[in-house]
Amino acid sequence: MIARENRRVTSYDVALVAGVSQSAVSRCFKPGASVSKATYALVMKAAALLDYIPNAAARSLITRRSNMVALIITNQANLYYPELLAELSQQFTAQGKRLLLFTLQREADVDRVLADVWQFQVDGVVAAARLSAAHIAEFERRRMPLVLFNRKLRDASVNTVTCDHLESGRMLASRLAAAGHRQFGIIAGSEDYSVASERQRGACERIAELGLPTPVVVPGAYDYRSGALGLKAIIAQLGGVPDAVICGSDVMAIGCLDCARHELGLDVPGQLSVAGFDAVEPSNWISYNLTTLRQPMPKMAAAAADLLCARIDHHETDTERRVFNAQFIEGATARLTPAGAPPALAATGLRLPVAIM
Repeated sequence: MIARENRRVTSYDVALVAGVSQSAVSRCFKPGASVSKATYALVMKAAALLDYIPNAAARSLITRRSNMVALIITNQANLYYPELLAELSQQFTAQGKRLLLFTLQREADVDRVLADVWQFQVDGVVAAARLSAAHIAEFERRRMPLVLFNRKLRDASVNTVTCDHLESGRMLASRLAAAGHRQFGIIAGSEDYSVASERQRGACERIAELGLPTPVVVPGAYDYRSGALGLKAIIAQLGGVPDAVICGSDVMAIGCLDCARHELGLDVPGQLSVAGFDAVEPSNWISYNLTTLRQPMPKMAAAAADLLCARIDHHETDTERRVFNAQFIEGATARLTPAGAPPALAATGLRLPVAIM
C-alpha cells in the first residue's frame, strides 16, 4: 500500500495501483478525452482506494489553462436574470470548465473588477456589464476570449449574445397601441444600465411612428418604490391617468401596479394598463399576472458558453453576434387585442403587428 500520511496522492500513484500509464489516468479525469471502459474502471477503482483528488492547479501548469471562466455581472442584472447563473454554470461544467463570479454594484465599477479578473488568470470572460472600447482593447492585448451578454458595442467587433431590447420595446408599444392605448407613460430604468435605454428608445420610437402623443418619461431605479413614485409623477405631469404605463422592469411594474390598485384606487386594466420586462418569478404570481416580456435565458446562456469555449479551445478570431427575440406574455394587467383580431387603431389607420416574438 502506498503511504499517504505525509504527502498528497498523485496521478502516478493511481497509475501504479491501476497498472496503467500516468497519461491514461489524466485522460480519465479530462472531460471528453478518449479512454476505454476497462481502463476507466481500473483507474476509478484505484482512485477511490487511494482517495485521489485531481489537482486542478497542477493540471493548469501543464495545460496552461485554469479551466475557469469569469462571469462579470451587475447586481441588477443578477436580480432580473436569476436563472442565468445556473444556466451558465451547467453549460460550462458540461465542457469541463468552472464559473467564477464577479459582481458589480454599478456598471461604472468595471475597472476595479477587471483588475481582479486578470489576477485569477481565467481562460475567458462572459461580461453582462458595459465595457468601453478601452476595456475591449485590453482584452485583445491580453488575448483573452470575451463574450458580451446582453450588451453590445457599436464601434468594436466583439462576440455578443443579446436579446433584441430595442425591438422588445417597439413590440410592447405596438401591442398596447393596437388595443387602443394612446397616451403612454414610461417609468425608465437607470441610465447606467444599457438594456434599459434600448427598451425605452424602442418604445418611444414606435409610439412616435404611430403618430401618438409623446409619452411622459420619468426616471426609475429598478426597485418597487420607484414604480409607485413613477406612476404618481406621470399622473402629476399629465394631470390625469394615462392609458398605459410601460415599466423598465417587472419590479417597477409591480410597484406601479400596487400603487394604482391599492393607493390610488384605479381599475387595472380597466382604467390603466401596466406592462413590464423580464418575466421575473413574482410577475407570474396570481395576484399580479403581469403583462411582460420574457427573454429566452436558457438559449442565450447556451449560446454564450458555446461562443466562449470555441474561442478558448480553437482560438477562433472571427467575431459573432447572436440575437434572440423576447416572448410576449399577455398577463392580465393590460387591455390587449388578441393577435389576429381586428385592430383598435381606427383613429390612426394602423394595423396590428402580425409577428409576435
